[in-house]
Parts: sequence; structure tokens; C-alpha cells
Amino acid sequence: MFVSAAPRLFAIGLRVLHDVGEAEDVVQETWLRWAHADRSVIISPPAFLALTTTRLAINVAQSARRRRETFADPWLPETTDRSVTPETAAERHEAVDTAIRLLLERLTPAERAVYLLRIAFDYPYRRISEILHLTESHARQLVRRARDRLAAERRHAVSTTAHRRLVRTFLAAAQAGDLTELEEMLAADVAR
Repeated sequence: MFVSAAPRLFAIGLRVLHDVGEAEDVVQETWLRWAHADRSVIISPPAFLALTTTRLAINVAQSARRRRETFADPWLPETTDRSVTPETAAERHEAVDTAIRLLLERLTPAERAVYLLRIAFDYPYRRISEILHLTESHARQLVRRARDRLAAERRHAVSTTAHRRLVRTFLAAAQAGDLTELEEMLAADVAR
């Protein structure tokens, strides 16, 4: 199971980290977690592996060591294929779909909005507070809570319509670089 999933897991790690070596390290750590996991309780092994890889890659990206590093040259991947195959596009969509479902299942609208803007798009807290009509300190607190909730096991039901809408809007923002629609949608969800 793991061997067949490894290329997909590497692609997830590379997309998050933009570094071949770190992506390989994340895949190795995922394998260790898979080897020690109680597989009798895992409902979907591919989802478990993708989610584990995504979480580990996000943790590496957020680590203090990475935040202190600065690069003199713009990032150039060691090995990337610029052509997007249908398989790659499907894997990307599946990874985003899984991540968005997790955010919907575990986070409140305010936590989700702040987390997406801060973590996925690297918005400064000041800008987040302007968009969502929060104080900067409240936005920081919501990111901390979101991280705690994502690590927890509690989940609640997710509307399929809300899930599809957020995936579609997130992907459009990530691909086009125009986050206006995503900002408006997240702000409206927080205001409810």
C-alpha cells in the first residue's frame, strides 16, 4: 500500500515545502507513522497517508528553523516537471479536498478563515484583522486554537455544498492569485 502511494505523498510534500530533500524526509516520517499505526482502525489508508504527509509537511514549513532561514536566490526546485498531467491535477485536487474537509470538520468559521489566510496565503495578522473585523490579538489566538483543534480527533458533520464551495473558491484563489472572492466568503462565514 505505502509503496504505491509514495509518489503521491512526495508530490504533496514537495508542493507544501518546495524542497526535494525535506519532501523526502516527510515521506520517510509518514512511512514510520504508517508502520506503527493500528491499521485496524484506519478506514481509508490513502486518506490516512495523504493527511499524515500534509500535516507533517505543514509542521516542517512552520518550524522555527524554517522561519529563520532566508535565501539569497529565488527558490528553484531541484526537479520539477512544469507540465501538469491529469494525474497530477487530480492529486492536487484530492489533497486540497481532503485538507478543506478537515478544516470544515474541526474548525469554527472564524478559526478556519484566519487559519487559511495566515497559513495557506501567509497574510499578516493586521490584514486578517481588517478583512474579518477582528483584533490582531484575536486573530493570533484563533490560529493557535485552530492548530490545537486540527491536532484533536473531534469532528462534526460537514455540508457537502459548503465543502465543494470552499474547495472551489480556495483552488481558484490559489491558481489565479486573486483572493478577493475567498476573503469575502470567509468574512461572510465569520459574520454569521
